[in-house]
Amino acid sequence: MIEMILGGLGFDPKNMSPIVLLKDNEDRNFLPIWIGMFEAAAIAMELQEFKPPRPMTHDLLTKLINQLNGNVKKVIINEIIENTFYAIIEVEKENKDEETLKIDSRPSDAIAVAVREKCPIYVSESVMMKAKMVNAEKDEEETESFKKFIDNINPDDFNKYLGKH
Repeated sequence: MIEMILGGLGFDPKNMSPIVLLKDNEDRNFLPIWIGMFEAAAIAMELQEFKPPRPMTHDLLTKLINQLNGNVKKVIINEIIENTFYAIIEVEKENKDEETLKIDSRPSDAIAVAVREKCPIYVSESVMMKAKMVNAEKDEEETESFKKFIDNINPDDFNKYLGKH
């Protein structure tokens, strides 16, 4: 598995669909994943440290896990089938002798949980091979163009699509 970090949020300029960008620690491999608007907003709110007056779904999930004496150990983007990504949220019980829970998840939800819990994000090597990732060593021009696109995205951009001004 390859550890990735959240490189940013953006919009596909062709259809204005939200994209979450994962990148490796060396900035050599980038994995864009198209996600839903509400999941993008949930990630953006956490990145901006915005705390709503009532818990959002991902906040509720992390509170529930913690109150059941669990700890989100990591999230893994573990599969891609017909251009659909799949993920697992791994929850370690307080009693280390108990089995680690592996909870099926959409990648966008797993990433929203990961940013809240500040846990690592991994992508399986098979997903990296199958996915349409950008590899900096193979295509420097494409990588530079993609970096510029991501650098110019602001999480506030999501507000206009969610009806917030």
